[in-house]
Amino acid sequence: MEITDIFKLPEQKIKAKAGRLLISEPFMQDPYFKRSVVLLTEHNERGSFGLILNKPIPMYLNEAIENAPRFDSKLALGGPVQKETLHYLHLLGNKIPNSTEVMDGIYWGGDFETVKELIISGDLRPNNIRMFVGYSGWAEGQLNHEMESKSWIVAKASKELLFGKKPEKLWSEILKQMGGPYEYMVKLPEDPRLN
Repeated sequence: MEITDIFKLPEQKIKAKAGRLLISEPFMQDPYFKRSVVLLTEHNERGSFGLILNKPIPMYLNEAIENAPRFDSKLALGGPVQKETLHYLHLLGNKIPNSTEVMDGIYWGGDFETVKELIISGDLRPNNIRMFVGYSGWAEGQLNHEMESKSWIVAKASKELLFGKKPEKLWSEILKQMGGPYEYMVKLPEDPRLN
Protein backbone atom coordinates (compact mmCIF):
# COMPACT_ATOMS: atom_id res chain seq x y z
CA MET A 1 0.00 0.00 0.00
CA GLU A 2 1.35 3.41 -0.96
CA ILE A 3 0.85 6.50 1.10
CA THR A 4 -1.01 8.07 -1.83
CA ASP A 5 -3.69 5.39 -1.36
CA ILE A 6 -4.57 7.03 1.97
CA PHE A 7 -4.51 10.69 0.97
CA LYS A 8 -3.24 12.71 -1.94
CA LEU A 9 0.04 14.52 -1.38
CA PRO A 10 0.82 17.69 -3.28
CA GLU A 11 3.12 17.32 -6.28
CA GLN A 12 6.78 17.58 -5.23
CA LYS A 13 7.94 21.07 -6.16
CA ILE A 14 11.31 20.82 -4.46
CA LYS A 15 13.82 18.72 -6.37
CA ALA A 16 16.45 16.48 -4.81
CA LYS A 17 19.99 17.84 -4.84
CA ALA A 18 22.93 18.24 -2.48
CA GLY A 19 21.86 20.24 0.56
CA ARG A 20 18.24 19.03 0.50
CA LEU A 21 16.49 16.77 2.99
CA LEU A 22 14.82 13.44 2.29
CA ILE A 23 12.00 12.67 4.71
CA SER A 24 10.80 9.07 4.72
CA GLU A 25 7.11 8.41 4.22
CA PRO A 26 5.43 7.37 7.49
CA PHE A 27 4.95 3.68 6.69
CA MET A 28 8.47 2.91 5.49
CA GLN A 29 9.47 -0.25 7.34
CA ASP A 30 13.20 -0.37 6.52
CA PRO A 31 14.88 -0.43 9.97
CA TYR A 32 17.48 2.16 8.94
CA PHE A 33 15.16 4.59 7.20
CA LYS A 34 11.96 4.23 9.23
CA ARG A 35 10.83 7.79 10.02
CA SER A 36 14.22 9.16 9.07
CA VAL A 37 15.53 12.48 7.80
CA VAL A 38 18.52 12.29 5.44
CA LEU A 39 20.66 15.20 4.32
CA LEU A 40 21.82 14.65 0.74
CA THR A 41 25.47 15.60 0.38
CA GLU A 42 25.69 14.39 -3.24
CA HIS A 43 23.02 13.72 -5.86
CA ASN A 44 23.95 13.33 -9.51
CA GLU A 45 23.71 10.96 -12.46
CA ARG A 46 26.19 8.53 -10.84
CA GLY A 47 24.19 8.14 -7.62
CA SER A 48 23.46 9.76 -4.28
CA PHE A 49 25.13 10.03 -0.86
CA GLY A 50 23.53 11.20 2.35
CA LEU A 51 23.58 11.09 6.15
CA ILE A 52 20.66 10.17 8.40
CA LEU A 53 20.26 13.08 10.82
CA ASN A 54 17.90 11.64 13.42
CA LYS A 55 19.41 8.34 14.57
CA PRO A 56 21.77 9.12 17.49
CA ILE A 57 23.70 6.20 18.97
CA PRO A 58 25.04 5.91 22.54
CA MET A 59 28.69 6.18 21.57
CA TYR A 60 31.32 8.91 21.62
CA LEU A 61 34.15 9.57 19.15
CA ASN A 62 36.90 8.22 21.42
CA GLU A 63 34.89 5.01 21.90
CA ALA A 64 34.56 4.48 18.16
CA ILE A 65 38.04 5.47 16.97
CA GLU A 66 41.28 4.49 18.61
CA ASN A 67 43.45 7.46 19.69
CA ALA A 68 40.64 9.95 19.06
CA PRO A 69 40.27 12.69 21.69
CA ARG A 70 37.35 12.76 24.13
CA PHE A 71 34.56 14.86 22.64
CA ASP A 72 31.30 15.54 24.44
CA SER A 73 28.97 14.76 21.55
CA LYS A 74 27.36 11.43 20.71
CA LEU A 75 27.74 9.93 17.29
CA ALA A 76 24.80 9.19 15.01
CA LEU A 77 24.09 6.46 12.50
CA GLY A 78 24.58 8.02 9.06
CA GLY A 79 23.25 4.98 7.25
CA PRO A 80 23.65 1.28 6.58
CA VAL A 81 26.64 1.53 4.22
CA GLN A 82 30.22 1.11 5.51
CA LYS A 83 29.36 1.51 9.18
CA GLU A 84 33.07 1.42 10.01
CA THR A 85 33.57 4.85 8.37
CA LEU A 86 33.25 8.27 10.02
CA HIS A 87 31.59 11.27 8.35
CA TYR A 88 30.84 14.72 9.68
CA LEU A 89 28.90 17.88 8.96
CA HIS A 90 30.27 21.10 10.39
CA LEU A 91 30.05 24.89 10.39
CA LEU A 92 33.82 25.58 10.29
CA GLY A 93 34.35 25.85 6.54
CA ASN A 94 38.01 26.30 5.55
CA LYS A 95 39.21 25.78 9.13
CA ILE A 96 38.94 22.09 8.21
CA PRO A 97 40.86 21.64 4.93
CA ASN A 98 39.32 19.59 2.11
CA SER A 99 35.75 20.19 3.33
CA THR A 100 32.96 20.37 0.77
CA GLU A 101 30.27 23.01 1.13
CA VAL A 102 26.96 21.15 0.84
CA MET A 103 24.78 24.21 1.32
CA ASP A 104 25.27 27.75 2.51
CA GLY A 105 27.45 27.55 5.65
CA ILE A 106 27.20 23.74 6.03
CA TYR A 107 30.29 21.68 5.21
CA TRP A 108 30.86 17.95 4.85
CA GLY A 109 34.06 16.07 5.65
CA GLY A 110 37.57 17.40 5.58
CA ASP A 111 40.90 16.55 7.16
CA PHE A 112 40.33 14.40 10.26
CA GLU A 113 43.73 15.26 11.80
CA THR A 114 42.62 18.91 11.82
CA VAL A 115 39.32 17.91 13.44
CA LYS A 116 41.24 16.15 16.24
CA GLU A 117 43.52 19.19 16.72
CA LEU A 118 40.49 21.51 16.90
CA ILE A 119 38.86 19.27 19.51
CA ILE A 120 42.02 19.22 21.64
CA SER A 121 42.44 23.01 21.39
CA GLY A 122 38.77 23.60 22.29
CA ASP A 123 38.08 25.39 18.99
CA LEU A 124 35.62 22.69 17.92
CA ARG A 125 32.49 22.40 20.01
CA PRO A 126 29.58 19.93 19.84
CA ASN A 127 27.24 22.66 18.57
CA ASN A 128 29.25 23.19 15.35
CA ILE A 129 29.90 19.61 14.23
CA ARG A 130 27.82 16.43 13.91
CA MET A 131 29.56 13.07 13.47
CA PHE A 132 28.15 9.95 11.86
CA VAL A 133 29.19 6.33 11.44
CA GLY A 134 28.25 4.89 8.07
CA TYR A 135 26.32 6.62 5.32
CA SER A 136 23.29 6.26 3.08
CA GLY A 137 24.04 5.53 -0.55
CA TRP A 138 22.02 4.99 -3.70
CA ALA A 139 23.25 3.67 -7.04
CA GLU A 140 22.59 5.45 -10.33
CA GLY A 141 18.84 6.13 -10.68
CA GLN A 142 17.92 4.28 -7.47
CA LEU A 143 16.94 7.33 -5.41
CA ASN A 144 14.97 8.84 -8.30
CA HIS A 145 13.01 5.57 -8.54
CA GLU A 146 12.33 5.62 -4.76
CA MET A 147 11.10 9.22 -5.00
CA GLU A 148 8.81 8.36 -7.91
CA SER A 149 7.27 5.61 -5.77
CA LYS A 150 6.65 8.22 -3.03
CA SER A 151 9.07 6.70 -0.50
CA TRP A 152 10.66 10.10 0.15
CA ILE A 153 9.51 13.69 0.51
CA VAL A 154 12.07 16.33 -0.45
CA ALA A 155 12.38 19.42 1.76
CA LYS A 156 14.72 22.35 2.15
CA ALA A 157 17.37 22.16 4.85
CA SER A 158 18.61 24.92 7.12
CA LYS A 159 21.39 25.39 9.64
CA GLU A 160 18.76 25.55 12.41
CA LEU A 161 17.27 22.19 11.43
CA LEU A 162 20.66 20.49 11.13
CA PHE A 163 22.28 21.91 14.26
CA GLY A 164 19.49 23.35 16.40
CA LYS A 165 16.79 20.71 16.77
CA LYS A 166 16.77 17.56 18.86
CA PRO A 167 17.59 14.80 16.35
CA GLU A 168 14.94 12.42 17.73
CA LYS A 169 12.17 14.93 16.96
CA LEU A 170 13.43 16.06 13.56
CA TRP A 171 11.13 13.87 11.41
CA SER A 172 7.93 15.06 13.09
CA GLU A 173 9.08 18.68 13.47
CA ILE A 174 9.84 19.08 9.76
CA LEU A 175 6.53 17.54 8.68
CA LYS A 176 4.63 19.77 11.12
CA GLN A 177 6.38 22.84 9.68
CA MET A 178 5.42 21.76 6.16
CA GLY A 179 1.75 21.79 7.24
CA GLY A 180 -1.30 20.42 5.40
CA PRO A 181 -1.20 16.69 4.62
CA TYR A 182 2.41 16.49 5.78
CA GLU A 183 1.43 17.57 9.28
CA TYR A 184 -1.23 14.85 9.28
CA MET A 185 1.47 12.22 8.57
CA VAL A 186 2.94 12.75 12.05
CA LYS A 187 -0.28 11.33 13.57
CA LEU A 188 -0.29 8.17 11.43
CA PRO A 189 0.75 4.91 13.12
CA GLU A 190 4.10 3.46 12.09
CA ASP A 191 2.36 0.27 10.96
CA PRO A 192 -0.77 0.97 8.83
CA ARG A 193 -2.28 -2.37 9.95
CA LEU A 194 -2.60 -0.92 13.48
CA ASN A 195 -4.99 1.78 12.34
